[in-house]
Amino acid sequence: MNRQPKLMDFWRLRRLIASHLNEIRDSLIFNSELAIVHGDSRVFQLIMQQSPPFIINDHRFGIITHGEGDVNFNLQDRHISAGTLIYLSPGTIISPIRFSPELEIYGIALFPQFPMPFSQDQMPSALNGQVRDIQLSVSEADITTALHIFDSLWHLVGQTNYHRPTATALVAALMHHYNQLYHQQAKRLLATRSREQTIFDRFLQLVNQHCNEHHQLAYYADRLCLTQHYLSTVVRQASGTTAKDWIDLALVTRIKIRLRHTDKSAAQIADEFHFTNPAFFAKFFRRLTGMTPKEYRSSF
Repeated sequence: MNRQPKLMDFWRLRRLIASHLNEIRDSLIFNSELAIVHGDSRVFQLIMQQSPPFIINDHRFGIITHGEGDVNFNLQDRHISAGTLIYLSPGTIISPIRFSPELEIYGIALFPQFPMPFSQDQMPSALNGQVRDIQLSVSEADITTALHIFDSLWHLVGQTNYHRPTATALVAALMHHYNQLYHQQAKRLLATRSREQTIFDRFLQLVNQHCNEHHQLAYYADRLCLTQHYLSTVVRQASGTTAKDWIDLALVTRIKIRLRHTDKSAAQIADEFHFTNPAFFAKFFRRLTGMTPKEYRSSF
């Protein structure tokens, strides 16, 4: 049976680092609102030991300053290296694969209790949920700007009773910086990448956003203003996998998370994911996993 995503939220992270706090205290700030990793990789090594993949429910920003590695974000393998900025939105599924020994990361997790600078409908456009994860290869000057903001947050939040409005303003500056760089990169990619790759990337974005309620290829073809046949052809050529398989994989992954991490009945989950009835839901799940929803839940 495949390993399924575990929720890596505030509570799980707190339990994970509790017994290692003395070792990483000089490079970690952790409270109920946010966590900041300051130029270290030990926290990520601890997380990798917990048998990925993971799913997160918060916003996370990172800077890779040394080393490199391979990570699967939302069903896609990515290579990250020094000079990369990373953003992960709530709902992102993460499966670390490999990191080099010299990996150095600056990162921040904004837990649900953090006073966000923007409401959801006012978030910078790259961070409003339309894109699940972002990796930006940027200039040294852009990395330096991001590091200055991280350092300011680190020194501020390290103070007793730090001024939260200032922390919120610094997070807003970080978000605007990432947003600007994302749109600059998007413009460059649009000018260079093939139409087929652009279609495939947009298809995966739509699947990650809408697979809970839309299970059929027709919906995604309509959103992309393409025929189903053409979309199927493009996706298979770009990935070696059918478009319907991508939809089913994203859908069944989210269903497994509900079965494992909630007490909702199969009927409730079937309704949440817009299946016509519980019997059809059970048939779909068994076809993809070889088990009924009840058997899958009992296995944990």
